[in-house]
Amino acid sequence: QVQLVESGGGSVQPGGSLRLSCAASGFTFSRNAMIWYRQVPVKVRELVATISGTAWNRHYANFVKGRFTISRDKTKNTVYLQMDSLKPEDTAIYYCNAVNDNYWGQGTQVTVSS
Repeated sequence: QVQLVESGGGSVQPGGSLRLSCAASGFTFSRNAMIWYRQVPVKVRELVATISGTAWNRHYANFVKGRFTISRDKTKNTVYLQMDSLKPEDTAIYYCNAVNDNYWGQGTQVTVSS
């Protein structure tokens, strides 16, 4: 059974940090590039960060460069998104996506508010 399970979301004050996790099972994790997206209701889903299957290549949206870090652990079949210096505009539901097989997680809510 294919699963992508996100966790680590929550509420945090501006300037704070969160670490999102996306645990994969039921498919070949290593052959998939992984992407974190985010979405706010009534807005288009935004690409946040990508990481290749080997983790050699990583790319970030301009609005998170220098604040977010994507990584993956092949021993745990998990991709992470370390989010620092959070801003209210980072509030969204964050989803992970296995690119090659096009699998999606259920999303995890991140709320940044004072």
